[in-house]
Amino acid sequence: MKKVIGVCACPTGIAHTYMAADAIEQAAKNMGYDYKVETQGSIGIEDRLTEQDIKEADLIIITAAVKIRESERFDDYKDKLIEVPLQTTIARIDEIIKEKIG
Repeated sequence: MKKVIGVCACPTGIAHTYMAADAIEQAAKNMGYDYKVETQGSIGIEDRLTEQDIKEADLIIITAAVKIRESERFDDYKDKLIEVPLQTTIARIDEIIKEKIG
């Protein structure tokens, strides 16, 4: 099964962070993919991606309006990492996932 993971972050870590996370989760679920999304905000990191999550992922989506914490975790996985603006993620991440991994 294909696996999509993501990291979502906005300056306050509230509305857009969770809207983007929900969009990724719903798109992956609708396509029958496994998924996990980490959110970063004022309360810290929630649902932290593990090394195993990152290694197993077919696609890593970074969608953030701020610099994400611990970005070095993804340094060895640039070939499957994409950066997408928050608004684009919320509006049409399903199309992007289909384009990248089917």
